[in-house]
Amino acid sequence: MSAFELNRIALPTGVELDVATAGDPAAPAIILLHGFPESHRTWRHQIPELAKTHFVIAPDQRGFARSTKPEGVEHYTADKPVADLLALATHFGKDRFVLVGHDWGGAIAWMAALQHPDRIERLIIVNAPHPFVFQKSLFDDMDQRAASQYIRAFRNPALDAQIAAMGVDRFFDTTFAKHTDPEIVAPERAAYIDEWSQPGAMTAMLNWYRASAIVVPAMDETPERPAFLDAPFPPLQMPVLVIWGTRDKALLPVQLDGLDALVPDLSIVRVDAGHFVPWEKPQPVTDAIRDWLAT
Repeated sequence: MSAFELNRIALPTGVELDVATAGDPAAPAIILLHGFPESHRTWRHQIPELAKTHFVIAPDQRGFARSTKPEGVEHYTADKPVADLLALATHFGKDRFVLVGHDWGGAIAWMAALQHPDRIERLIIVNAPHPFVFQKSLFDDMDQRAASQYIRAFRNPALDAQIAAMGVDRFFDTTFAKHTDPEIVAPERAAYIDEWSQPGAMTAMLNWYRASAIVVPAMDETPERPAFLDAPFPPLQMPVLVIWGTRDKALLPVQLDGLDALVPDLSIVRVDAGHFVPWEKPQPVTDAIRDWLAT
């Protein structure tokens, strides 16, 4: 028996999301946002524990699994999933909530916290870079630039046809599985392939990268530097916990450099894990979240 319910929720933003919920609806809310190429299952180990003290809300974000997949890159700019997030919280009657995000979910969480501090009580980020630090590192840190070249590949429209030709099962075995612990991810293989096989899912997931305003220079390129990197950047107003898998090969430890200047109330917990730390090392992640929320 599952530790949570999965329900379809229509939002005024024009999408329907599958949303996992657990815990007492009257309890304080905690919203968990997954990233690429996953679903609410990113948080399968944390949901039952967090539900002991909070009402847990974990959507399959637009474009993922069986949630609505609008056609067109323009539907995946950051403001769209931010609007989904706020509408989802409002749907459950939650004016303020704790927000947790991993990977792309973390990018949306950073953005929501910067733009809507009135709605977000506390912020928890798991291996997702602050937008200022990330963009700066792509210009000033060649190791991070090299590690991020996959984003340029993901933005290539020809990739969709390549994945379709090889099949999502082979994509899982030859591409995705290489970035994880094979033993840990093996039991989830069928769930991933099912989610990725939904009509339009692979293109919709990749559209998150294509819609992003982040500039990823080629290794031999020196494009114009974004103006916001040389201007004051607003600090976050709420307490922030950053949990970081230190063996992440896509997002290097440089993403933590200078973060304290942008986040006055910052706590960092480092975990000996790769990028998918919520399920690679679930207990340290769960413990870090629960301990921090209790302070």
